[in-house]
Amino acid sequence: MAVPARRVSSARRNKRRSSVWKLNAPTLVKCPNCSAYTVPHKVCASCGYYNGKEVIAKEEA
Repeated sequence: MAVPARRVSSARRNKRRSSVWKLNAPTLVKCPNCSAYTVPHKVCASCGYYNGKEVIAKEEA
């Protein structure tokens, strides 16, 4: 069953509800090979390098 409305103060209720909708921005780092911004510990989407090695062969335009 639900708790009666006056048992939980409005400040306590609002503190609980306030942090649910906030999102964190993703961390971005520059790729040492092509200087594009990527997510850390992932293969670079623009050049295909990870940890100084080519993991995915990309065709150059």
